[in-house]
Amino acid sequence: MLQSFADLVVYNWLGLKPKTHLADSLNFFIYDTIKVMLLLATIIFVVSIIRSFFPPEKTKKILSHKRTFLGNIMAALLGIVTPFCSCSAVPLFIGFIEAGVPLGVTFSFLISSPMVNEVALIMLWGLFGWKIAMIYIATGLTVAIIAGIVIGKLKLEHLVQPYVYEIKIGDTGAADGKMSWQERATYALNYTKQILKKVWIYVVIGIAVGAGIHGYAPENFLLQYAGKDNPFAVPLAVLIGVPLYSNAAGTIPIVQALMSKGMGIGTALAFMMAVTALSLPEMIILKQVLKVKLIAIFAGIMAVAIIMVGYLFNAII
Repeated sequence: MLQSFADLVVYNWLGLKPKTHLADSLNFFIYDTIKVMLLLATIIFVVSIIRSFFPPEKTKKILSHKRTFLGNIMAALLGIVTPFCSCSAVPLFIGFIEAGVPLGVTFSFLISSPMVNEVALIMLWGLFGWKIAMIYIATGLTVAIIAGIVIGKLKLEHLVQPYVYEIKIGDTGAADGKMSWQERATYALNYTKQILKKVWIYVVIGIAVGAGIHGYAPENFLLQYAGKDNPFAVPLAVLIGVPLYSNAAGTIPIVQALMSKGMGIGTALAFMMAVTALSLPEMIILKQVLKVKLIAIFAGIMAVAIIMVGYLFNAII
């Protein structure tokens, strides 16, 4: 329905010709803006309802294990069963911080959730076989766990925007988890409005950037500059993937097409990981939660980890 509406606006109401740069960009922008806003609102609302059953101390107890790396592992595994795109994983990320979950543990979730999920696993298994699927999920989890541990060790809590710590779930009556369904719905609706009010403009800007690249980037641009013969193919694929926006399942058909044209699997997977876990729209939304320095540290750690994974895959497969 969303795609039909986008087609109606672009091709019927605006009269643009299909397969042109402007038409493709506008179509992508309209479709993705509506989709992401609906996803964000729905996910924030549902997550808020779920959070109302879990007082901050209970959430903190589950993920704040004395052995920090166990918390990172649990958060990364939780990310697998919450198949959110990078932008819509942010509300849960905020909720973890509010609940007092260690920052490094929350980053393990933020990385794992968009990068690794069961839909991507099933699609990879069907397209490339179980070995590739298992290697993908293992490397995704490894990146999420190690990156989270490194960020946790750096003690960067002071680089989180102050308002995040000021939003207290207890202020809504959810401190003890005992609320009526009407109270839970009211709390979730207010919280959804509060978060959307802060981030909507940045979501739109991020999608607009992605739409421009989607419509105007040459079709064979990535393959031309990040093919097998280029020793810098992996970092180039990561750089090209960062401004784009999609979930893991959405990038797999692209990965399949690139590999069929001769791109190395490590380069293709590095591109997919960059698109899903290191996207520019996600960074723009995170700007409302984290200070620029922490975003830069996060992006730097992720970029290095993804590039290493890409070179490793190219070497062994």
